[in-house]
This record gives sequence, structure tokens and C-alpha cells, in this order.
Amino acid sequence: MIIAIDGTLASGKGTIARRLSELFGLPHMDTGRLYRATGVAALNADADLTDADAVATIASKLDPAAFTEGELRTAEAGLAASKVAALPAVRAALLELQRKFANQTGGAILDGRDIGTVVCPGADVKLWVDASVEVRAQRRHAELKAAGDTITLTELTAQLRERDERDRTRKDAPMIAAADAILIDTSDLSIDAAVDKARAAVETATARSD
Repeated sequence: MIIAIDGTLASGKGTIARRLSELFGLPHMDTGRLYRATGVAALNADADLTDADAVATIASKLDPAAFTEGELRTAEAGLAASKVAALPAVRAALLELQRKFANQTGGAILDGRDIGTVVCPGADVKLWVDASVEVRAQRRHAELKAAGDTITLTELTAQLRERDERDRTRKDAPMIAAADAILIDTSDLSIDAAVDKARAAVETATARSD
């Protein structure tokens, strides 16, 4: 069984994916981590984030395990990830890695922005997780503040709006809900309530396929 979970930054999709992974015993890939790692690797190499060939080469040699979560969860890493993710050559370099993970025996859970539309369009379950930009900014700001980042809530809100626009309007694999995705709006939901909705969707799909 392949479960595709897409949605906006700080909407809760990653937490939902991890919880479903535990509930259903499926391996989980946070595909956003691949783009963050690529962005950080490009920054470390002083590469131009708009140089598709240079960044794609970095992506093709990427070792995601070489980066700590602390390195990948900064506001700078998130901004770099959004920029490199807009490059078709970079997405192509990382696509096969994602599909190989998804198609392993028994299935998998992947979360990102184009899992249900591009990476795994035939996924058994597709979820689209979203929340208002104000709620998402508050969540992400609290996370970054706890990690010692000094970005202000106003700055972060502006970055989120910019990133949403870039992700939605990029020509290659734009961030968009699959036509058959189930919407989970977490703006006013606790994480437990959001996970319950997601679990129910998976169980319904599983029962339908039996």
C-alpha cells in the first residue's frame, strides 16, 4: 500500500505521515528532506541556487544521511529547498530515488508536495493537508524559536507566502492537490484529531480494496 501525503509547509503533513507510519507499520520518507539537503549542500558548495545543472549534479550525488536535522530545519534551509525544488533538473535527479522507496515490497508512506500528482499518481491513498498561512506561520515560528532561530513572525509569514506562491506556480510538478486526494484542514484541529482523520481515510481505502 502506498500512501501519498501532500500539502503546505507547517500544515502537519510530516507529523501525520510519521504517525501513520507507526500505526500501519509502513516505512516513511519525508521528501522535503531531500530538497532541504540539496539546498544546504548547494549553499555549502557556494553554488548558485538558480544554476540548474550545478544543483542537479549536487542532487544526483546526495547523501541525505550526511545532514543533521538541525542543519535542515532552519529558515535558510527551507528557503533554499523551495528555490532548488523549482528546478526541473533537480526534481528529475531526485524522482527515481523517491519512486524506488515508494515501490518497495509492502509499500510506503511519502510526504511532500507532488507525491500524489507526480511521484506516485497511482497511490492507494492520497491526502492533502493544509492550514491557513497565519496558523502555519505561528507553528513554524515556535519551532524555529525553540531551535534558537531569530527570524520574526512577520518575516516568516512573508517567507511562507512567497514559498507557497513559488511552489504553486512552478512549471514542473507544482504544489497542487490531486483530484482524488482527501482534504484535511488542520487549522483548527489538534494533531490527534488530524491523525484520526487520516487514519480513517486509510482504513476506508484498505477496506475498499479487500
